[in-house]
Amino acid sequence: MLSVFSDDFFMKEAYKQAQYALEEGEIPIGAVVVSQNKIIARAYNQTEKLNDVTAHAEILAITAASNYLGNKYLHECTLYVTVEPCVMCAGASYWAQVKRLVFGTTDPKRGFRRFGSTLLHPKTEIESGIMAHECAHLMTEFFLNKRN
Repeated sequence: MLSVFSDDFFMKEAYKQAQYALEEGEIPIGAVVVSQNKIIARAYNQTEKLNDVTAHAEILAITAASNYLGNKYLHECTLYVTVEPCVMCAGASYWAQVKRLVFGTTDPKRGFRRFGSTLLHPKTEIESGIMAHECAHLMTEFFLNKRN
C-alpha cells in the first residue's frame, strides 16, 4: 500500500520525473529531494535540452533544494533518484552532505558503488531497490528504442 511520507511514495514522484525525461528524449532518470516529509525539489535529466553534461537529475535537484533552503548543505534531506547515481552525482551529494540517499535500480556500469560507497558523505544513509523493477524497465525501454 502506498502511503504518504513513505519511500515508495517519494520514489513514485521521482519516477514521474523520469517519465518526463523519457518524453523529452533524455535518459529517463528522475529525482526529488525531501525535507521534513515535503518535496522541496524535483528534477529529471536534461543534458540534451540544456546541452550540459552535468545536467543530471540529481545535480539539478540538489541545486534546486539548496536554493529552496538557502543553504548549500542538505543535512536533513533525502535524495530519491530512480537510478543509482554516477560518480559525479555521488560526489555532489557528498559535498551537499545529503542525509539519506534512496535509489531505485542499480547501475552496474556507471553507478558510484563500482568505486565504493566512500564517494558519499560518511553520514549518508543508503537505501536501494525501491521500485527497482519499474525504474530498470524505464531505462531498458529507453535504450532499446534508442538502438532501433
